[in-house]
Amino acid sequence: MANRTISMEVRGQIKLLNGLGYSKKSIARELGLSKNTVKGYLSEKSDPAVSKTEEKKAVLFDFFPYVQSELGRIGVTRQILWGEYRSRHPDGYSYTQFCDYLSKWLSSQDVSLHIEQVAGDKMYIDFAGKKLSVVDSANGEFKDVEVFISVLGYSGKTYVRAVWSQQKEYLLDSVMRAVHYYGGSPRALVPDNLKSGVDKADKYEADINRDLLDLGNHYGIAILPARSRKPRDKAWVERMVQIIYTRIYAHLRDRIFTSIEELNDAIMELLEDHNNLPLQGRKESRNELFNAEELPCLQPLPIDPWELKEYLSVKVMKNSHVQLHRDRHYYSVPYKYIGQKVKIVYTATHVSIYLHGERIAYHIRDRRPYKYTTVKEHLPSSHQFVSEWNPSKFIEWADRIDPQVKSYIEKVLENRSYPEQTYRSCAGILSFDRKAGRERLVAACIRAGEYGVYNYKVIEQIINNKLDRIQSRPEITAMPTHANIRGAEYYH
Repeated sequence: MANRTISMEVRGQIKLLNGLGYSKKSIARELGLSKNTVKGYLSEKSDPAVSKTEEKKAVLFDFFPYVQSELGRIGVTRQILWGEYRSRHPDGYSYTQFCDYLSKWLSSQDVSLHIEQVAGDKMYIDFAGKKLSVVDSANGEFKDVEVFISVLGYSGKTYVRAVWSQQKEYLLDSVMRAVHYYGGSPRALVPDNLKSGVDKADKYEADINRDLLDLGNHYGIAILPARSRKPRDKAWVERMVQIIYTRIYAHLRDRIFTSIEELNDAIMELLEDHNNLPLQGRKESRNELFNAEELPCLQPLPIDPWELKEYLSVKVMKNSHVQLHRDRHYYSVPYKYIGQKVKIVYTATHVSIYLHGERIAYHIRDRRPYKYTTVKEHLPSSHQFVSEWNPSKFIEWADRIDPQVKSYIEKVLENRSYPEQTYRSCAGILSFDRKAGRERLVAACIRAGEYGVYNYKVIEQIINNKLDRIQSRPEITAMPTHANIRGAEYYH
């Protein structure tokens, strides 16, 4: 099991949980892996150069049991305890780093019970059981909408948003919006085994949706699904759902909304009132507690927001490119990977190519069909294939002849999984511009298009037999089969 292939998303979660102080056994249990698999991956990542950093961290973590015991005493703050730590270790961590590591350490002390709420530690999410509604302005019908709720375990600061359904894309978008609403990311996310986020719920280990793992890795959040039949794991968010019914639902009961955006604007107004109300039995509000104690403990947000990724497995072509079939666009990879099967991971804006979990190429997404995005360094110095033979070259060449020829060449290129298979055919077809004349080539392309046949051989047959000059549509004689006769495939 130590040699088991681990996806990029799971690798990221192993790294995050290890950073939180989880044992290899705990990481294996949370992610549904064997202990040996986790151990093998972490050993691969070890680096002697970081030994001093690890020693420094070990000294800090040895100090934390004392910190934990002192925090329960009246008037003792993290600032005071950090001062004691720096007096003993002048070269130790800054206050921000101290608090960051303390939160990680405290959260790791009881992996399974999730009892203690630590600032910046956990964010709980769920969909409310009861729905809200909007009116379709076209037919006047009411349409139910789902309500997403997230709550930070320490401060209780809450985020609420109406969405069209509980499907994955709405869940992920809501989690992303919640993180940006808070202005930072917690250490862990606890979903209530949502079908759109957890593929298979289990008491001990859940199969977490790959896209949710990817979102977590992007924001540095470990995904810890609430365990089945363990109400304490999800009590925070369930309690908040009941509060939201009173503080938001009740105030919206007599209002009619004609769009989900209008509904969310109303929700946000009431949500701010909720977060500004004093907590029960305390003087400060959720916002005040959040701003004073929890926000400084949240992880900073990355520059770019997370985007939903899509995946495609392809083979690197002989021209050192791969095709993103959805756009019919081509992206370069280093030529040494020619012939290997790689994974394309793409978003609305970027395209990354991976081999065995390691990224080998990165490009800005370009949706123009039959175009190439090429990094010069990806090609060998002697490699002239891309510059001389590519779909763009043939399409532009055909367009200079006639739009009808261009349309036909595009069909020829689309007729094969890999366009380079058709380059000989395209070159042969376009050569008839010189051999037979532009007018005859255009007529032959129109005629062949009427038959729905797109290759060199049919154009050759039409021109050689002067079928392009016949007004009525003639039947094309089928080519005989013989070992010494080259078929159309020869030219593809």
